[in-house]
Formats: sequence, C-alpha cells, structure tokens
Amino acid sequence: MPVESGSSASSRQAKQKRKSHSLSIRRTNSTEQERTGLQREMLEGQDSKLPLSLRSNLLDLFGQIEREFENLYIENIELRREIETLNDRLTAEGQTIDGGDFTKGALKAKASHSTSQLSQKLKTTYKASTSKIVSSFKATTSRAVCQLVKEYVGHRDGIWDLSVTRTQPMVLGTASADHSAMLWSIETGKCLLKYLGHAGSVNSIKFHPTEQMALTASGDQTAHIWRYTVQLPTPQPVADISTPCDDDIDFSDKDEADGDGDGPNECPSIRVSSTTLRSHQGVVIAADWLVGGKQVVTASWDRAANLYDVETSELVHSLTGHDQELTHCCTHPTQRLVVTSSRDTTFRLWDFRDPSIHSVNVFQGHTDTVTSAVFTVGDNVVSGSDDRTVKVWDLKNMRSPIATIRTDSAVNRISVSVNQRIIALPHDNRQVRLFDMSGVRLARLPRSNRQGHRRMVCCSAWCEENSSCNLFSCGFDRQAIGWNINIPALLQEK
Repeated sequence: MPVESGSSASSRQAKQKRKSHSLSIRRTNSTEQERTGLQREMLEGQDSKLPLSLRSNLLDLFGQIEREFENLYIENIELRREIETLNDRLTAEGQTIDGGDFTKGALKAKASHSTSQLSQKLKTTYKASTSKIVSSFKATTSRAVCQLVKEYVGHRDGIWDLSVTRTQPMVLGTASADHSAMLWSIETGKCLLKYLGHAGSVNSIKFHPTEQMALTASGDQTAHIWRYTVQLPTPQPVADISTPCDDDIDFSDKDEADGDGDGPNECPSIRVSSTTLRSHQGVVIAADWLVGGKQVVTASWDRAANLYDVETSELVHSLTGHDQELTHCCTHPTQRLVVTSSRDTTFRLWDFRDPSIHSVNVFQGHTDTVTSAVFTVGDNVVSGSDDRTVKVWDLKNMRSPIATIRTDSAVNRISVSVNQRIIALPHDNRQVRLFDMSGVRLARLPRSNRQGHRRMVCCSAWCEENSSCNLFSCGFDRQAIGWNINIPALLQEK
C-alpha cells in the first residue's frame, strides 16, 4: 500500500482547510440572507421618517459591509495560522542543530540573516540620517547656566536686529521697526543715543571695526552711516536670577500683555547721517562692513547686493544673481569675503580678495528661505533657514555640510561666538537654543511669562569682551535681552 509523502499530506490538509472555509462562508451568506429578511420585516413594523425603500437600501449596504469584514476576518485568521506554521518550522530547524557540528556557527548566522534582513536594511539605510538627528538631542552630564542679566526696553515696535560695538566704549545697538536705532548701556540698560534719520523700518545695525560709526539699513531703500559719541553711566549691581538651561523644564507659554514700557528718558538723538547710500530699488534688509571698514555691503529686496566705498559713497559693484529677495548679508572678519542669503533657498559666497577677479559660488543646501548665513573665525559658514535647519559648511569643501542641526521652528538671524564657537539660534517659537559647531545641543535659554521673549526672536549677537552679558537677543516683543551664558568646559569639548 503506497504511503503519502509529507508534502502531499500537507497540501491535502491545506485544500481541506480552504474547502471548509468556503463552506463556512456560504453558510454565513445564507444565514445572512435569512437575517436580512427578518430585519426587513421588523423594519416594516417600526416607525421611521425614512421611506421604506431608502431604509431597505441602507440595510443592503450595511449587510455588504458586514460580509466584507467577515471575509477579511477569516483571511486574517488563515494568515495568522500560516505565520504560526512558519514560526514552528523555523523553530524546529533551529532545534535540530546541536552537538559538535562544525557548521553550527554558519547555520546560525544564515538563520539570523534570514530572520532579520529587514531590520538590517533599515539600520543601513537610516543610520547616517538618524545619527545626525539624534546628535542634536544628546543628553549632557553638566548643564549650562544661563542668567538673564538685563532687559533693554524702550522701542515702540519690534526689534529686527542688534549688534555690539567692537571698540570701547562697549555699547549695544538695536534696530527697530519703529524707524529708529538705539544705543544702550550694556551694564545699566539705559538708552544712550537714538538715531532717527530713517524714514522706514530700521532692519539692520552694524558697528565699524575701529571707529565710533554705525551702519544701518532701512525699509526706506537706503543705508546710513552715522557717527556717535556716548558717555557710559555708572553701572549698578545686578540681581542674580540665574536659571539652569534645562530643556525638561516646562514654562508657561501664556503671553503677557505688551506694555509700552518705560521709554528712554531724555535720550539724546541724531537725525542726520554722515553718509547716505542710495542705489537700491527695494527695502534694504541688511548691511555690513568689509574688513578694514573702508567698504560696506548692503542686501536688498531688489534681489541685489551692493558694494559701496565709504569715503566717496559711490557704488563699486552690484552683486546680482539671486532669483528672489535677499534676506541677509555678512562679511568675513579677516578676509574680503561676503556671503548673501535669499528667499530663493540659496546663499552665495562672493570673493573680493583678488581685485581683478570677483568670483561667486552658489550653495543649495536648504529647502526654504535662507534667513541668514554667517562666517566664523575659522574656515566655516553657518546658514539658517525657514526649513527649520541650520547647516555648518567648510569653506574648503562646500559640496555638502559637515553638520546639520534640525529644530522644531524656523531659524532667524543666527550668530556664532568667536571664542567658544557656539551657535545661538533665535526661533519663531520664541526660543533661543545653543549648539556647538558639530551640531550637539548645549542649552536652551529659559523662557516663561516672567522672563524671556514673549514674541518671535529675530536675532542674536555675541559679545566677546569682558562684560556682564555675553549673549544678546531681540524679538518682536519690543525688547532686547542680555544673557550671561556659562558653558562648562565638558560641554564645549563634546
């Protein structure tokens, strides 16, 4: 008498299972038809505002849906059984390998590879990108200490930009949408001077590297250079309100009503500039001094950046090529290099080191508006964007960024500390975060409804000199804030 093989027996069992399932489906369908008939008879005896034909159609549709779910449920049970069978088979194969067989290691490796192939593929595919994202959220054993030292209140509208002088006396400058720029005492928070020469929003302020001159850019399509003389008041003791920069602290996001604040009392003002730069056909959004302070560069919404001679106020070069409005410009601290950023998702590097050749390089690393791009003392450029990323680039190889910082909000005008090489990121969501050049997060400045910004933070600026404040931020809550940031050496090394 012939004996059935294992494969034929298993196939026969599978056919019987499928046959039994098909019979059960038929019985279910017939039972469903009887049930539907009973329900229709019950519906005829019930009171309803719907016509009987409409009710009958609805009942037919729901019956079809129920049958589809029943079929899916049966298929799901069958798939689970097949999975259990496969698991049992794999387990049985693993148990048969024992003893001192020299192929034991190879067989185990083969089985492990077959069962974890998808997992390995996912690890290989996403290892690089995941490590970059996770690097921004590394926990640190020591915490940076952030102390809110001083608030500078007096503007009547949002503050777009701020800067710190590079020479003595050390003062803070702010540029506001209220058509004014102000100079402040860093230690006392008092207004020392007010510039009222612009007819539009003041969008940028930068100080001359060696002289007491300020450069401001405005929505009135001009940039002004004006001289200032200030007398610093006697500093007063500062209250200690230090707070650890802990991202786990939950501060209230409740906004306070914006008050007008105590405006600067008897603050002297300047209404006429020493030099006016006119060539743009749109808003001048930013301006900066080239190394040496004999030339300045301006960036405008007319899609061009202009290079001017300070002494003659003549236009030297018009830097064109961006497809949309410019958002920022920055100069290298020691070389004749300029970087401009734009809403066209690119930033451009302009090289003026050779007088006969003015080269330009275009960099496409972002997917949204590049809000700012700044140089560091070394050979790096740091760019921030509305795509919620900040990228660190090497000037010697600009094909791809050497570090990428991903955040949860659009990034505005960033700044990099010269001494500590720390990047300060002001955000639309009122936060200010600190990262190192490798993309590791160091701290977040504290924010609550008692301290910190209550509106979008527009700009940040570092102060490298010995001062009670070494970081400043400004926002659309009409105030600038001076912070004292103490980064432990352990964090800087990481």
